[in-house]
Amino acid sequence: MRVFRTLLLIIIALVLVPYVLAPFYRVGHPISALMAWRSLKGAPVKRQWIGLAAISPYLPRSVVAAEDAHFCKHHGVDWGAVREVIDDVQEGGELRGASTITQQVAKNLFLAPIPDVIRKVLEFPLAMWIDFVLGKRRILEIYLNVAEMGPSGEFGAETGAVYAFGHSARHLSPREAALLAAVLPNPVKRSARNPSPLMRRLAGTYMARAEWVRRCWPENR
Repeated sequence: MRVFRTLLLIIIALVLVPYVLAPFYRVGHPISALMAWRSLKGAPVKRQWIGLAAISPYLPRSVVAAEDAHFCKHHGVDWGAVREVIDDVQEGGELRGASTITQQVAKNLFLAPIPDVIRKVLEFPLAMWIDFVLGKRRILEIYLNVAEMGPSGEFGAETGAVYAFGHSARHLSPREAALLAAVLPNPVKRSARNPSPLMRRLAGTYMARAEWVRRCWPENR
């Protein structure tokens, strides 16, 4: 019984740690769990932090258009998208992701090593807490600096832009920003440097959507 109580206390402590740490991420240059794990294994990790204000405004708009169309409206979890996924599964459709950018930040920073089913349960309340304590601007800044954007350990917008286009994320054009956003689901198989026809189509879609995103994410936000 004592062992069980000890294990329970350890589990509770581990669950609470991200809630304690999250407010401290208002400042600094955090790394993701994947970046830390790759470093421990001796795999390459390349990341140069760049502030959101310094990034070409086309990139955050393209990333929101690609990854989380309701980023400006929800509070960490897009419950409408979650309900759509549940309805699709109940009707025999395939299970698909409905993770918001905030959920991906929660996963990248704290939950990456945890199995998917357990992680999703932990992800929802943690994403809502992160949305509350960090705010949209900081969440997007962190995401654009910890997301994997290249096939050889390139993390973050600056390193991804230099790898794909040979210049800083400060100078991304609308097309380049959309291509970089299009690699996010799988930067190993997708390339912004040598885009496939699929990548070019996706980039065109994200460029069009980015014009709508601009209304909720203007340059000076």
